[in-house]
Order: sequence, then C-alpha cells, then structure tokens
Amino acid sequence: AAGSTAAGSTGAAAPGPEHPDPYRLLDQLGRVLVTVENEYYQPPERSVLLEGALRGMVGALDPHSAYLAAQDFAIFQADTEGRFGGIGVEVDFEDGRVTVIAPVEGSPADRAGIRPGDRIVAIDGQPVRGRRPDALVKQMRGEVGTEVELTIRRDGEDAPLQLRMQREVIFVASVATKLLDGDVAYIRIKSFQQGTHRDLIEQVGELRREAGGALAGVVLDLRNNPGGLVHEATAVADEFLSGGIIFSTRHRGRILREARASYFGALTRGPLVVLINEFSASAAELVAGALKDNRRGHVVGTRSFGKGSVQTILDLPDGAGLKLTTALYFTPKGQAIQAHGVEPDVLVEPGYVPTKLYQVVRERDLEGHIPGRDEEPATPTTDAPVDPAEQELRLGVAREVPRNPAGGKDFALSVGYQIVTGVLGRR
Repeated sequence: AAGSTAAGSTGAAAPGPEHPDPYRLLDQLGRVLVTVENEYYQPPERSVLLEGALRGMVGALDPHSAYLAAQDFAIFQADTEGRFGGIGVEVDFEDGRVTVIAPVEGSPADRAGIRPGDRIVAIDGQPVRGRRPDALVKQMRGEVGTEVELTIRRDGEDAPLQLRMQREVIFVASVATKLLDGDVAYIRIKSFQQGTHRDLIEQVGELRREAGGALAGVVLDLRNNPGGLVHEATAVADEFLSGGIIFSTRHRGRILREARASYFGALTRGPLVVLINEFSASAAELVAGALKDNRRGHVVGTRSFGKGSVQTILDLPDGAGLKLTTALYFTPKGQAIQAHGVEPDVLVEPGYVPTKLYQVVRERDLEGHIPGRDEEPATPTTDAPVDPAEQELRLGVAREVPRNPAGGKDFALSVGYQIVTGVLGRR
C-alpha cells in the first residue's frame, strides 16, 4: 500500500441533490442498527455491526481504500516496516492449497527444516482448505514467543510432518543483488518497505567492492514488486537521477506535490535497464515511470499493473486506521499511471511452453477501480502462460541468477542484460 505524507483538507459540501443531508443518512443508519439489534434471530454484537458499516462505507470508494480494525492495522504496519512476529515462511495460495515458496533464511521455519514445495495442510490442527489467505497469515503470525504448529505434507514422505515453532521478530529483506559478468549489477527490489533505500546503498557499496571499482551498468528488477512506501521508492529513484521530476500527485485536479530528484545520486552513471511486468504496481510504477520519462534507462518487459492512486494512512482511536485514496500519481511527463500503467520501451512477453494458466488481472480489471484518463471499456482478459522463470521470481533469490544471463531461461533478464552490455560495447 502506498502512503502519502500530506492529506488534503476539504470543507463539507452543502446539502443538495448531489449531497444529501448527512444527518438524515446517519439517522437512517441508526434506525437500521436498532432494527437489526431488536429483530435479528439472535442478538448480534453492536461492535461487529458498526465495524461492518465502517468497512462498507470506505470499501465502497475504490479497491484500495479501507477501514482497518486494530488487529488489521497492526498487521498492515508490520508489513510496511518489513518486520513482524511470525515463523518466516513465504507461501503461495492457489486452488485451496498452501505451498511453501521459501523460508526466510535463519528464521524459525528455516531452522525447523521447512523446504520449498512443502504443502501446509493444517495450522494448530485446523485444516487450511477453504479458508481465506488473510486468515491463514494471521494465524501463522502472532506475539513473539508464542508457538504455532504446522502440519506439512512433503513429496516422498508417506506421513504428514508435525513441526512446532516459536514465533520471532521476522525481518524481510526487500533488496537482493548480484554482480554479473562485466561488472554489471543486478538489483532486485521485491517491495518498498522501511529501510529499502538504506539496504540498496549498502548492497551497492558491497557490489563496488566486489567489482574493485565502479559498476559498469545496472539491471534494476522491479518485476512482481507490488509497491509499498512511496518515500522509500522516491529515495531509490533519486539515486539513479541527476535532477528532474520523479513524480507528481494531483488532488481534485490540482497539483498537490511534485517530487524532484537531487543532483547527488549514487547510480547516475552507466547504462540502466528496468525490468517490469504486469505485477509491478504502485510505488514500483513510480520508479519505472520516473526513470523512463527522464530517459535515464530502458524499461523492458510487459505493461505494469496500473495502480496510480495515493493512499494516505490515518491513525484512528483505539488502534484502528484508515487507508484512504487522496490523490493520483502522474509521471514526469504528465502521464497518468492509474488504470493504464507504464508501457515498456522494449516489450518482452513470456515466450515459454506454459506449465499452468493464470488470469492476467490489472488495476482496470478490479471492480470499482478509479477510471484512468481517457480509459476505454476493459476487454475480457485472456489466460496467459506462466513460464518457469517468472515463477522463480517469487523466490527473490538473486544468487540463482546466472553471472551471464544472456543465454538464460529468463528472457526479459536476458534482453535487459544484453542491452546494458551492448551499450557498454558501443562506448
């Protein structure tokens, strides 16, 4: 979720045909509340009814605005900080199954011997099939020091495994790097969370020490990056730019903020390629759009997700929170990201034999999304092949990237690497 540091203040609209008297609507809400409390077949909890009304009110605005109860708000904050109480395992939810993608190195799950491909069939004895992913994540997380037991099915094992682990504070790294042949840096950013910019600078320093000097070029991989904290994304983009606009936000038609780059970026020299795909969203699209419009590098891949709205995070009493869309993002050239996304300079579609099919869903396909500028009605989205290289991206393990990706299975990375080395060869 993308946040903004400033929320616009607006005056209350006068009652009229477009703005009914709010007190009359609140009176109606009160009548419905009392009627439900008196007539429902068993007495409901008033707090549950009112929380449902709050969720419905904010959720009716767009897919990204939400009222967050105290427990949900705490999880949301832990996610954006990159730390939470849990066991440290990345999982995939599909067809009612929970499959381990990878344990976080050094985490309780890693120490307990959980492996990629393991299937979690129960949590604390409660089967996972048929339950919502967010409920399962909540159950695996919890207070530091408490225990959780997973029932695991593993290929080659006849009986399920019972693994009991103690929850710890889990730190999730968002930056992974590797030095490729020719002193080209591969930098993968999985999400923009607290500390992403700091980690980037530290790891770039390590790459330079490994290279014995300056880096020849950079492949910045933002594929499958859902976004995150805008101030972290802004700082990352700033490292690649020597001035210019990074992005602007507009609230009700007027420019609310214009983020500009400084002149002291650590990665302003050398060829650059930015990799994106249909799962690159929000803050990741800001970075890709800024680097493209400022002609800092080539964008390679497929059109991005198209989530170009700003969510302001507001604290509410009793530990609750409000995530509210307050503005829209625009690239340096004034292009709206919302419902359109960032178009690559070099289109690279997955071109492998499909191992399974998935539905390509972008922002414009979401029910209730904010329409983009000059948006045409969405056409039915066709199933597209998932290639093994795209599936491996979810691991975020940079060490698996070959030192020379030119002939590798990851076609987009291969093209990006060849563009960087081709530019170097022409110098």
